[in-house]
Amino acid sequence: MSGENAVAENPVTDTETPAAPEAPRPPLVRRLLRSRTVRTATAAALAGALAGAGTVAWRTDTLPLVGSSAPCWDSLGSGSMDALFGDRRTEVDEQSLHNDPMGGDGGYGQCRVTSYEGDRARRQVTVNVRRLDGLRGTDSQDWPSEFLSSGMVSLGDGLPGMASPSRAWIALPQACTGRDDFTGPTVVDIGMGRADFEVSSEDTLRDRAALTGALIDAANGVIDDFGCSGTYREPRDLPAPVDWDDTRPSAFCGIKGLTLSAAYRKELDETRVGDEGGPARVCEAGSSFREASVRLTTVVDPALAEIYSWDALRSGDPVKGSGGYGKIGGNRAVFKAECQTGPVMFVLEQLRPAGSGSRFTFTRDLLPAYVAAEAERIGCGPQKVTFLAS
Repeated sequence: MSGENAVAENPVTDTETPAAPEAPRPPLVRRLLRSRTVRTATAAALAGALAGAGTVAWRTDTLPLVGSSAPCWDSLGSGSMDALFGDRRTEVDEQSLHNDPMGGDGGYGQCRVTSYEGDRARRQVTVNVRRLDGLRGTDSQDWPSEFLSSGMVSLGDGLPGMASPSRAWIALPQACTGRDDFTGPTVVDIGMGRADFEVSSEDTLRDRAALTGALIDAANGVIDDFGCSGTYREPRDLPAPVDWDDTRPSAFCGIKGLTLSAAYRKELDETRVGDEGGPARVCEAGSSFREASVRLTTVVDPALAEIYSWDALRSGDPVKGSGGYGKIGGNRAVFKAECQTGPVMFVLEQLRPAGSGSRFTFTRDLLPAYVAAEAERIGCGPQKVTFLAS
């Protein structure tokens, strides 16, 4: 992946969606205030604390005495802050960044910004910088469940990332961060509230634009903090938001040649299919309550695909293909294919019981057909999957 684009303006939209309650602060985290009314009163008191903060950089966008005008590693400017929080008072909890490409966790840091209306917390946004792991499988479950949902769209414009109204992420250039075998990219991700939570179409567009602008600001700030050159440009136009629709059993998840068995059609009567052309294509299907019961993920970005490496080698019974290999467990199957573009991961998950007798058999029933049809769709076929004795 690369990111040598020019910086564009930040979004200037506003938002009103309530945020989740503030999480407990980690050790050594100090709280800074962003408020016109408290700035003068707190500046003198904070000066001593800031001077003794050690290796942790405590920054705020209203305290010029620390030599910074933006929170989250000098990255979130007034455009991003106003788009996310309006003119509310905000408090910033910020960890310092470290970048160790040869170490086990690569670049890492976290910044949390909470806005308040009086004493009530209204919105909390968390920015993380982390290297995604594939060697031990620690990032193949929780991170994809939040940042690889079908409600996310690709950033486009050559940007290696995705966005939704509640989550967004972008991979940093490997020339800046480095990458070892079986490790995923180093990413900046940003989230607010519950993943996939949507209120209205107007809020969806506004929140997604605000998160995307803040993500690009944060990524450029991290790149600069790591001592690397180059910046990302904010995408000009994001794809239309993805909505749920009636399931097409004869072309399940919009994949020609993939037929959904009649045993699953009652529970999987609605489907949401992510857009094409990004690092991953995600399809989720479930009931009329629009809760995903199954998820089909095709990861075409070679670096991102590595977060499933442990699963493809060690997470169940062996699976063999004409051009790849994988594993299948009780509710997840992972198949890795070597394609012309590099490694591609086909991930099939059953999140809730489905089918006759509420079984967990969906992955075994659908994997061979899914890999064959999806590989054909993306130009990586033919693929024939065979289950082997464990």
